[in-house]
Amino acid sequence: MYDIVKKTPLNDTVVRMDVLAPLIAKKAKAGQFVILRTNDNSTRLPLTVAQTDPEKGTVSIIFQLVGGGTMELNSLEEGDCIHDFVGPLGKPTELEGIKKACVVGGGVGCAIAWPVARALHAQGSTVHSVVGFREKGLVILEDEFRAISDELRIMTDDGSYGQKGLVTSALEELIKEGNQYDAVIAIGPLVMMKFVSQLTKKYGIKTVVSMNPVMVDGTGMCGGCRLTVDGKMQFACVDGPDFDGHLVDFDEAISRSQMYKKQEVHAREEACNLFTREVQA
Repeated sequence: MYDIVKKTPLNDTVVRMDVLAPLIAKKAKAGQFVILRTNDNSTRLPLTVAQTDPEKGTVSIIFQLVGGGTMELNSLEEGDCIHDFVGPLGKPTELEGIKKACVVGGGVGCAIAWPVARALHAQGSTVHSVVGFREKGLVILEDEFRAISDELRIMTDDGSYGQKGLVTSALEELIKEGNQYDAVIAIGPLVMMKFVSQLTKKYGIKTVVSMNPVMVDGTGMCGGCRLTVDGKMQFACVDGPDFDGHLVDFDEAISRSQMYKKQEVHAREEACNLFTREVQA
């Protein structure tokens, strides 16, 4: 059992939890993730390690309420326990040799982009961050990004905060201003990462994307997280989650991501009905 020592809403649909997991806190690096189960019969949830505090022994996770599994996790409060919490899994993001980078985050993907940007800042790299959201109410981690970014651009689809437009527009502006990046690291919705990769390919800039398809066991055995990268099958849980954005078959990944939409909607409805009955009781 893993104690929840702190729970913080970041907006109406995104929550941060600090979980007591000393061994993971000592080992986890930027880009790695954990797989947890809220209870002994719960769905396995893969979530990126947002932050660690080795001294306190805590691991921070950030998740969005999108289905039954995350709603069940959100039903826990400070002082409650998570049944399973396994990690660190996956390969850490490779940051060696990067002197200047642009980290691009979209929506809740910013929870994954933030530890990468923070690690780059900690090693002395120049960090430009571009983060995008649908609207002002969904903005998360602004202060955290601002603290470790030499340049920060916040984009919203509707212009309700920051600049109106897509992250690709801000990224291209930075490139045209003469910024020469050793790497662009993009993390967010598949469509966003696809178009960031298309843009950077035009300019010949190395691009890393973090792929987060359906995962079950986290060891490559189930095959649920398979991707096509440079024409070859790869598994996000053991070969990634980071891959060369110019080599990922995004169209296939987007198609596969739609496979379980009906089941996800059903699970969310079931979870909503369950919690409504509990509240009424």
